[in-house]
Amino acid sequence: MSVSAARFAAVPPSDTGTAEPEWAKWLDRQGPWARPRFDVEVLVVLAAHPDDEVLGASGMMSAAIAAGVHVVTVCLSDGAGSHPGSPTMSPPQLAARRHLELDAAAAILGLDPPRWCGLPDGGLDNREPEMVGIVGSLLDEYRSNRVGLLSVWAHDGHPDHEAVGRCAQAIGTERGIPVWMYPVWMWHWARPGDPSIPWHRLRAHPLDEGVLEVKRAAVRAFESQLRPLSDAAEDRAVLSAHMLSHLLRDREFVFE
Repeated sequence: MSVSAARFAAVPPSDTGTAEPEWAKWLDRQGPWARPRFDVEVLVVLAAHPDDEVLGASGMMSAAIAAGVHVVTVCLSDGAGSHPGSPTMSPPQLAARRHLELDAAAAILGLDPPRWCGLPDGGLDNREPEMVGIVGSLLDEYRSNRVGLLSVWAHDGHPDHEAVGRCAQAIGTERGIPVWMYPVWMWHWARPGDPSIPWHRLRAHPLDEGVLEVKRAAVRAFESQLRPLSDAAEDRAVLSAHMLSHLLRDREFVFE
């Protein structure tokens, strides 16, 4: 287990983690932040689960589209593992619902329908060679274009996130293409100024109110994650208000 995965495990999603006002104060003190530049023709966005890319990178994807970049989103897992032991929905039912939710969110953001890979949610760290092959085959479709990868961060804590991030890093090194990485769970388990995090590589993309409102609408599509499936403990909401406060702020961050 990586150090970041151990820290993620020690601060479960049901805990409050680091409060957003604490992050906001610290981030403001470190600014102004450099902005990321997606100087590519095709941006392939990798998510471990159906909602990662919307939560972590909606504004950056919107900006890339506005700049004439073709954005392709790829969801590596089936999303079936968000509610283990649920008495309300079986894993196949949950996967189908989350598929519909991500398709709806993508439509709100003006994205093409996501590419679905259907690998097991919660088991991506055992499928890294397969993920490299899947993403590599997709990139082969754009051989004549300048391509970049925007992936969930390789040190985000969640094992699936980290596996997808390592996949992106391996492909970026092999093919000599740029890789950017957006954190999601880092904001929950890390602390401002944490010495284990490469803050010097962090870039900020500001969101104006119009873009942020569209992002909020896209996030609302993930009802299975925002609201309990039932009163059972296994059906509790995954995305708490304190977690959303990190991901619906007026700027998104990415590691270059």
